[in-house]
Amino acid sequence: MRARLALPSALALAGALMLGACGQPAPLYVDQAWISAATSPDKPSAGYFVIHGGEEAVQLQAVQTEVAQRVEMHDSVMQNGMMTMQPLNRVDVPAKGKVAFAPGGKHLMLFGLNPGAVQMGKASLTFIFSNGDRIIVDAKIQKQGAPAPAAANDDEKGEHDEH
Repeated sequence: MRARLALPSALALAGALMLGACGQPAPLYVDQAWISAATSPDKPSAGYFVIHGGEEAVQLQAVQTEVAQRVEMHDSVMQNGMMTMQPLNRVDVPAKGKVAFAPGGKHLMLFGLNPGAVQMGKASLTFIFSNGDRIIVDAKIQKQGAPAPAAANDDEKGEHDEH
């Protein structure tokens, strides 16, 4: 009797797992967010993160935070043998792809970062996308020169906050 009951239960569980895997499209999300705080409040700080594209291509249009006077998106590019920064108005995020804002490449410039936020060690960032999504992510604030937080170095981690 016990064996007869176990088989239908196992089949029901397997069916539920298969249905659950098919129902939800891959979400657009942001993770591994961190900020390298400038050594002086009158200098800009830098922000980094990874965007994971969902089912459709979108554009990152802006990033906002209440702990900085202004946030700009930039890209570091080589021009005439010199590394320079160019402002970015938008950043394409391919469907099911990744876009990394990392040292030496795309990054945020946070002007007038609040020293209180630096002392707290974190800041909320709001990512605004062309499809209307607004994703809020907590970013760890590191003192300039400190290594990136462990999660920012772990591309396979795959964890994210959904807000």
